[in-house]
Amino acid sequence: MKPDTRARYEARDHIMNLLSDDEVARVSTVEASPSLFDGDEYVDLEDPAAGVRRAVVTSSPLGQVIAKKAVSDQTWAKIVSHLPRTASTRKEK
Repeated sequence: MKPDTRARYEARDHIMNLLSDDEVARVSTVEASPSLFDGDEYVDLEDPAAGVRRAVVTSSPLGQVIAKKAVSDQTWAKIVSHLPRTASTRKEK
């Protein structure tokens, strides 16, 4: 396994361990939904180093993401605190 791939898996695992069982269930539900809505914040688990992102269209593809609306404010703060300091909120098209 390549080092960068391993690092992404480890970052994803670390973030998922911050969630309660109820939040894991909500995240799974959000991942199964067809899209994020305009302005929804999320972390892409396939690229957590990119930081918090904000959807700008109603048809944003999901994939492996944690939507802010799926977790408590306290958990979201923990997730954000574990992202690289250089990562900032970005709008995705």
